[in-house]
Amino acid sequence: MNDEPADIEDRFRKMIMARSPQDRLAMACRMFATAKALVYAGIKEEHDLMDSYELRKQMFCRIYGHDVGESEKAKILDSWNHA
Repeated sequence: MNDEPADIEDRFRKMIMARSPQDRLAMACRMFATAKALVYAGIKEEHDLMDSYELRKQMFCRIYGHDVGESEKAKILDSWNHA
C-alpha cells in the first residue's frame, strides 16, 4: 500500500539515503528487533505457557512463514526438533 504523496515519499527517501550505510543498517536492525518483540508479545498474549521449541516455531512461522514453502518450513522446524 502506498498512500503517501510522491513528493513526501521522495523527500523521505532522500532523507534516509543521506544517512551513512552503517546508520541505515543500524536503523534496520532496530526495526527488526522491535518487530520481533511485537511478535513475541502477541504470541505470549495468545498462549499462557509455551515451551521454548513451540515459542521458536511460532516466532519463525509468523516472521518467515510467508517467505518459505511448506516443505522447507517443515525441514527447518524438524531440524530444530532434533537439535
